[in-house]
Amino acid sequence: MPFNIGPGELILVLVIVLIIFGPGKLPDIGSAIGRGVREFRKASTDLEDSIRGETKSPPSDSGSTEATGGSSSVDTK
Repeated sequence: MPFNIGPGELILVLVIVLIIFGPGKLPDIGSAIGRGVREFRKASTDLEDSIRGETKSPPSDSGSTEATGGSSSVDTK
C-alpha cells in the first residue's frame, strides 16, 4: 500500500472519527462509504468492459463499400 498505515494509526483515526461524529452516525457513515466504493467498482468495471468490447469488436461500417462491390482501388483490366 502506498500509505503505509499501521494498526496504531488506523485505531487513532477511528477514535478521532468516533469522537467527532459520535456512535450514532458511524453506521450511516459506514454505509455511505460502502455505497460509494460499490458504485466506483461498478463504474470501473463497466468502463473496463466497454473499452475491452471496443477493441474486440470488428469495425461496423468501414468495410461495407468493398464488401458490396462499391468503388475499389483494385484495377481489373
